[in-house]
Amino acid sequence: MPDRGWRRRRSVTRHGRGELVQKARAIVESWTTAPPQPVTGLPPWLEHSAGSAGIGRLLDHTLLKPEAGRDAILALCDEAVRHGLRAVCVNGAWVSDCVSRLARSGVVVATVVSFPLGAGATKSKVTEARLAIGCGADELDMVMPIGQAKAGEWRYVEDDIRRVVDAAGDVPVHVILEAAALQPVEIAAGCLVARAAGAACVATSTGFHEAGGAGEGTISLLRRAVGTELGVKASGGVRSSDAALRMLAAGADRIAVSSPASMAALLGASAPPLRRLLESSASAGGQSPVVSGY
Repeated sequence: MPDRGWRRRRSVTRHGRGELVQKARAIVESWTTAPPQPVTGLPPWLEHSAGSAGIGRLLDHTLLKPEAGRDAILALCDEAVRHGLRAVCVNGAWVSDCVSRLARSGVVVATVVSFPLGAGATKSKVTEARLAIGCGADELDMVMPIGQAKAGEWRYVEDDIRRVVDAAGDVPVHVILEAAALQPVEIAAGCLVARAAGAACVATSTGFHEAGGAGEGTISLLRRAVGTELGVKASGGVRSSDAALRMLAAGADRIAVSSPASMAALLGASAPPLRRLLESSASAGGQSPVVSGY
């Protein structure tokens, strides 16, 4: 987890949106002109993860379908333990069940706030966050107010995130941008606002939007915008081991998956450590739009 010194950042919207948009445009320009870089060893954004650890410690086992019942949720927890995954992410109604099932397992329990639209009132988001934490949630994934972001109302967006972060206290807050619905400058601005508001991580998507989920280019833009101080989560549409490795090379340091079985080759006892996986991918000719100079 990145150092929590990010909690003490100044507002990026205090002088209006002009300065923020200018910074966002500069990030996008540097991102579009940077040549793709080959993967060599462990990228800087993964250095806080042990290079000798397996990929499972970067995976969040996610089940947010509205029809999911208790049996499916408990099975999710059991799979996370069996495969050595980092976390489970569930809707708020199931937090208590997961906390009980995963007691002393080392698996983190994450839940969502204002999911999947991000369109709730800030007060309702704060209440939802407090209720989830009261049930034992270890992390919160909140959806950015997308309508306000599209309208350029960045002061509202920053205040919305900051108030949830304040309510969460020491519980990390991840901000889902729904990047496929945004233009690159809006994505960069959303990252800057999330960082200033005290978020611990930015995530690509809910997986519910018709525009789609995570992409390597988007991941590299998020990493360019937040540097190595915040986490970057690839969420939505990561369904294979090859896709997971590409996302990590592009800038992600965690990945939301709905089926760890699709990555079983990377999760078994004989699977190589993360450092070797990325080096093997690079030696096989894989290149991703890895950022540099952040």
